[in-house]
Amino acid sequence: MSKRKTTLEIQALKEQGQKITMLTAYDYPMAKLMDDEGVDMILVGDSVGSVIAGYDNTLPVTMEEMLYHTRAVVRGTQQALVIADMPFLSYQVDPVEARRNAGQLIKEGGAAAVKLEGGEHVAHTIADIVAMDIPVVGHIGLTPQSIHRMGGYKVQGRQGAQAKQLMKDARAVADAGAFCLVLEAIPAPLAQQITRTVGIPTIGIGAGPDCSGQVLVIHDILGLCDKYAPKFVKRYADLAAPIREAVGSYLSEVRDGSFPTEDHSFQ
Repeated sequence: MSKRKTTLEIQALKEQGQKITMLTAYDYPMAKLMDDEGVDMILVGDSVGSVIAGYDNTLPVTMEEMLYHTRAVVRGTQQALVIADMPFLSYQVDPVEARRNAGQLIKEGGAAAVKLEGGEHVAHTIADIVAMDIPVVGHIGLTPQSIHRMGGYKVQGRQGAQAKQLMKDARAVADAGAFCLVLEAIPAPLAQQITRTVGIPTIGIGAGPDCSGQVLVIHDILGLCDKYAPKFVKRYADLAAPIREAVGSYLSEVRDGSFPTEDHSFQ
């Protein structure tokens, strides 16, 4: 059995000047393909609500859904470090509940780390979870669980006061013991400054090229999600067209009786 990457190995990549690769996935087949290619980390994101379940945003996602998808991704991997998102209301209300839910994603989900959104105001929660020997990934900038406060999916940190707060948030998350920090939809110069300032790796998504690594959603880079088209997404393939073609061919052959043939039947 192949050895999984550890949080210490991920941190060492920043120290060595090597870029860190992360992708977001939600199921066994995708996770296995990504793991076979050698991705460093796989995030089981609460974006599963939008990408897979068809919700308008991530807010309805439950712990049960996150546990289901985390288990599937873990079963599909042997090398990547698997991180599970903590969904909305799983860590914001009660510190005891936050620790219990984080532990559940490790114990029952099989993840090696958890991710939660927020800066200074969740630093104490991060510290509590880290004290349980559970690795934590922070997430600042555009935090999807805060879309109602932010007024939608908007770039954060363009104004001076907001940029200063994000710098404070980054330091607070690092000081609380997070081993890694996701920077989403912030100006590239600010992301560069944060990356140089904090001692932990930064993973950018719409945060420019100077972060320690990058993350995108697998369905976005394969052209399988047409609900959103963020500027920061690069489409590496358009698999929607051949999938539609294959489905169309199947429907036609069933309807005209040309499938199944003797080759697909038992005698």
